[in-house]
Amino acid sequence: MSESLDSGPPPQAPTTPLRQRLAELRGPDARPRPLDARALAALAANPGCDRRALLDGAGVDKAALAAALGSPTAFGQSQFAFMRGNAFEARVTSDGGAELMRLLGAESPGGFRLPDLGAAGPEGRAARTALALREATADGVWTLLTHPMLALEVAGSPAYLEPDAVVVGPDGRWTVVEIKSFPMIDASADAAKVGAAARQAAVYVLALERVAARTGGASVAHSVLLVCPKDFSNLPTASAVDVRKQLSVTRRQLARLTRVEDIAAALPDGTTFDPERPAEQLTAAVESVPAAYAPECLAACELAFHCRERSRRRGAVETLGRSVRGELGGLRTVGDVLAAARGAAGDPDDPAVAALRRAAALRAEALASVPAARTGRQPLPEAAGCR
Repeated sequence: MSESLDSGPPPQAPTTPLRQRLAELRGPDARPRPLDARALAALAANPGCDRRALLDGAGVDKAALAAALGSPTAFGQSQFAFMRGNAFEARVTSDGGAELMRLLGAESPGGFRLPDLGAAGPEGRAARTALALREATADGVWTLLTHPMLALEVAGSPAYLEPDAVVVGPDGRWTVVEIKSFPMIDASADAAKVGAAARQAAVYVLALERVAARTGGASVAHSVLLVCPKDFSNLPTASAVDVRKQLSVTRRQLARLTRVEDIAAALPDGTTFDPERPAEQLTAAVESVPAAYAPECLAACELAFHCRERSRRRGAVETLGRSVRGELGGLRTVGDVLAAARGAAGDPDDPAVAALRRAAALRAEALASVPAARTGRQPLPEAAGCR
């Protein structure tokens, strides 16, 4: 992909041979699953996972694939949460978006524009969105774009993204609006949920910057407007969230992704992820693509349970977390770690090995000093005051 994700020409559709190859990977009757901002944020969080990059780039239904592999997952938003989110978004954007513009402080005598973004297909909608953004910037009037379509090239393949809204100000500044159904109580919301929303919004900002780079007088705000229910009501309230850190990380991580066509070219002939194939064939196909499992995948990927089981079977230290993996240096498996701690393997000059042996010695010393705790034959001393 290009060296910079925030400039350059619009992303192009894959060439015919690559498109055919990706269709073969999905299966003859499978429709491609579009990449969304959540998936791109997850990719940016784990750019070393070729498996997810290929499956998402090819549009493979990972939930169906996980079920066919015997590792089904309940990953995804509940139906209740989905309906609640849709109801709140309808409340926020009712009356032609007047409530949303009020939250932005855009109550001007001239009102605001609400252009029609309808077009055929995601490519047409992305082109219509870009045109509406340019017209709004040139005219210098408040403009609200609800559910615009943005395009972003990821690992050599185009992804089409649909934020909740984008607002264009009279000064040519474009602001992403994220509407979430989790509450904002006393002007504060759950930090984990806000962080996830910020990472998702950073993907939208990145895609907007591509259009702004080719639009005179346009700029993209690095603070997104997060709209949530106020306290325990259904009334909307808004807060600006700075996404510069998430934007920098997302830009850098997406640029590190290996191109989908390069990953696909390294696969054996006849490889397919068609869920209708036998489980043993699917397992071989999935294992032919390198993965980078970490516990964080459990909250972001439908294949996480399958990858975790395989990682545990290999005894990979990544199963314990990226921070543990980083601390252990060249020790790649749990067996290597235990052998190093016992002194049966490992370079004694390696700081990780030295730390493990020191920890093992301290553990042995502690156990030796409390034989009852080690053998379980003698009761522990009764705590003072306990009868």
